[in-house]
Amino acid sequence: MDGWGWVRVGAVLGFLAVAFGAFGAHGLKARLDGLGTAANFQTAVQYHMYHALALLALGPIAMFRPGTPVSVAGWSFLVGVMVFSGSLYLLSVTGLKWLGAVTPIGGVAMLVGWVALAVAASGSASGVGWTAYPTLKVERTEDRP
Repeated sequence: MDGWGWVRVGAVLGFLAVAFGAFGAHGLKARLDGLGTAANFQTAVQYHMYHALALLALGPIAMFRPGTPVSVAGWSFLVGVMVFSGSLYLLSVTGLKWLGAVTPIGGVAMLVGWVALAVAASGSASGVGWTAYPTLKVERTEDRP
């Protein structure tokens, strides 16, 4: 996926995090309080938003440093949100505690994403990192005919 693709995915995830947070705080408040799972739901929303923001940051990096580490970071963040936050959302509204066993898989995916992002942002001599430094051409308006 290109950089703008990751920005779009991050924007959609950010929208959904705000929507789920509002729904949890208002529409599901009584249910979450009754099940004692409001803290789980809040954790899901927080990590959902953190990784939406990470994908927004990944977009520009992908534009200037495309490659495997960027792709691994993006897909890991996306899968991490779906599995980590998704399992906590479901656990919170259903009370099915066995879903808590799935949550760490999403957490590992998120960790892989952060490591991959660090590799993508590195300028190591091994070929991983910058493929080229961007060059900007600035043209002054008074130089135009």
